[in-house]
Amino acid sequence: MALSNIRIVLVRPTHPGNVGATARAMKNMSLRSLYLVEPEKFPSPEATDRAVGADDVLQGAVICASLDEALKDCHLVIGTSARMRRIEWPTLDPAAGANRLVQGAQHGPVAFLFGQERTGLLNSELDRCHFVVTIPADPSYSSLNLASAVQILAYEIYRAALAEKLETVREPREGRPASDADMQRFYQHLEEVLQQIGFLDPANPRFLMRRLMRLFNRAGLDDNEMNILRGILTATQQGRHKT
Repeated sequence: MALSNIRIVLVRPTHPGNVGATARAMKNMSLRSLYLVEPEKFPSPEATDRAVGADDVLQGAVICASLDEALKDCHLVIGTSARMRRIEWPTLDPAAGANRLVQGAQHGPVAFLFGQERTGLLNSELDRCHFVVTIPADPSYSSLNLASAVQILAYEIYRAALAEKLETVREPREGRPASDADMQRFYQHLEEVLQQIGFLDPANPRFLMRRLMRLFNRAGLDDNEMNILRGILTATQQGRHKT
């Protein structure tokens, strides 16, 4: 059940052979849920050839016009990146990232995000991630083929799912985990209020919202906590109208 809740999401893949090889890597490790965001060439005979028997995974792939569509209902998103960024995201190694994903999948849909072959995930796409996984590799040649990266992380997911005991943080929850769509609406509301109270200058936002998004992503909010925060923001707006 946990594995069925795990989505492998390829963002803007350009090479159909990588899509097919990804399907094969997934089926090897009992993963079936493949999402493709704006694929350049799909369906494709090359993808089918590279799938080598994982045609069912390809046929079941969900084609999405946007990342919003691919992450709908997901309450945990983990991205992959090989590059250092100006603002660092909370980073896990492959085994720890897989454990988090398997644990999260017990409570609903989760996603592992992979970026385009040439550019990887953009910063705006990493903003959607609660954590980032980096695969250790030789510093002089650390760039991994997309399908190879999927195979490594799919293997770690399978290992985590088979493990008798996972290292879990058991926190009592009163509600369901907040979905990605819930979080995006909250961030829009938060940015709106911060501008209204003069805390955020829209002409010079710097990295404030990105840092706040990282903070709340780490918190792992449930829907009750989300309602409290949205209520505080709404009360702040109403208070301003009364003055």
